[in-house]
Amino acid sequence: MTTAALEPRAGRRCHNMLNSVHSTSYFAPELGEELGALGITHPRAVNFAVRAAAMGPVGAGAVTATFYNYKHELVARHVPAVWAIASPEDVLAARARAVDAALRRLLGEDAVRSAEMVEAAGLALRAAEGCSRSARPLYSAHADLPVPEEPHMAYFHATTLLREHRGDGHLAMLMSAGLDGLEAVVTHTATGKGMTPKWVFSTRGWTQEDWDAACTRLRERGLLDGSGDLTAEGAALREEIEAGTDRLDRAPYEHLGAAGVARLTELGTGFARRAVGVGAFPADLLGRG
Repeated sequence: MTTAALEPRAGRRCHNMLNSVHSTSYFAPELGEELGALGITHPRAVNFAVRAAAMGPVGAGAVTATFYNYKHELVARHVPAVWAIASPEDVLAARARAVDAALRRLLGEDAVRSAEMVEAAGLALRAAEGCSRSARPLYSAHADLPVPEEPHMAYFHATTLLREHRGDGHLAMLMSAGLDGLEAVVTHTATGKGMTPKWVFSTRGWTQEDWDAACTRLRERGLLDGSGDLTAEGAALREEIEAGTDRLDRAPYEHLGAAGVARLTELGTGFARRAVGVGAFPADLLGRG
């Protein structure tokens, strides 16, 4: 029997749906409540702690390097000081409690306890078996964590592995393209799919002056035009970055197989639509603004 070939963008489409549910955790009030109970109250400290905790009590340099698009000075205000407030182990436990509560609220108990969730968790974990640790620090750190027993938490764990695996590869492509952290954000925003400048300034630590300087550098490279839109060369570079990221991230989806990827995408789309439908994300997050 011939096995169907995986379409070139099938992994990207699947990842996008899985990441939609994973990303809800960063905007869930439950996360701030759980971390606040530990004494971590600043929103940026919460974000740095929950995503970096799998790596242990790392310093600002490691977080800036692996997160890529945050201004180092912002990171250094909170890391490593955050580990004096709560240990990485306590942060991971608090994140698990927050994710459990948030998924139950966003998806509903029926979805959390459904056969579809059990199936999705199994498929996502199987895909993650195909991931590689090489040059992927955030993925590799999370891969050392135990798989939760409850299906919705196992699903979140697997989506975290797949998200960070793709993300680590994406950073390699951005570096290869000669884009620094802010230039990567500016060009992504120019596609109409990235965060608004307002969100970049409030969450990534960059200023309007920093943004304008990045735009100037990109215009000098011929990647942006005078209106801040991508030139043909800029659009081609962004697509080259995404296509290269697809290549670096192909292994887990090839491991799962075309039929499994299609089914996981279908299931993930259903969960993502339910979460988005109840307001999981801020309305002004994406677009130029």
